[in-house]
Amino acid sequence: MSTEHLANMRRNYTRDGLLEEAAPQEPRTLFEYWFNDAVATEQPPVEPNSMILATVDHSGQPHCRVVLLKGLDAQGFVFYTNYTSAKGRQLAEQPKAALTFFWPALERQIRIEGTVEKISAAESDAYYNMRPLGSRLGAWASDQSQPLASREVLEQTLAELEERYATQAPPRPEHWGGYRMVPQRMEFWQGRTCRLHDRLNYQLQADGAWSRERLAP
Repeated sequence: MSTEHLANMRRNYTRDGLLEEAAPQEPRTLFEYWFNDAVATEQPPVEPNSMILATVDHSGQPHCRVVLLKGLDAQGFVFYTNYTSAKGRQLAEQPKAALTFFWPALERQIRIEGTVEKISAAESDAYYNMRPLGSRLGAWASDQSQPLASREVLEQTLAELEERYATQAPPRPEHWGGYRMVPQRMEFWQGRTCRLHDRLNYQLQADGAWSRERLAP
């Protein structure tokens, strides 16, 4: 693909804008409103709860991957993974991260920055036990982010686990569980025509209140 072809690839955003009078003073309410819109509007293969998780390793190298939002509470945004995976190790070294949601049909993006903490074992157990059996066994079978000799090795490990837990439910592995992103900054982006997009930025203050300001597109 040529540079000229890439340079000419663009989409003109045409949906309604995001104005201060239509936005709450704190970001949680706006997130829930936009998320519910995405659930009602986005179509497969888009998953409304998919989000890009960015972490940083000990050398300062950023790493990004797509994960799924699996919980939302008053404290923050919850996702699950292998604690010994690359992202788990990075979060242990630097418990700060960023999330990005993008919903193309709505022409909306939300960026979230904050600190990350492990959720309780009880919370992780509750979610793990809700998962399909194959996903629960997969948490045992995969030594996530480590070198793997072949696909066959992984499938053989899974087969052995299926046999081991044929008559009993597998417990949650200690190396697998949830994290909660506690937001300190949330930016809401609404696409507008001529690239003059709307951006509302919310910043958590020392007293626990949120400030709100408009950013230039």
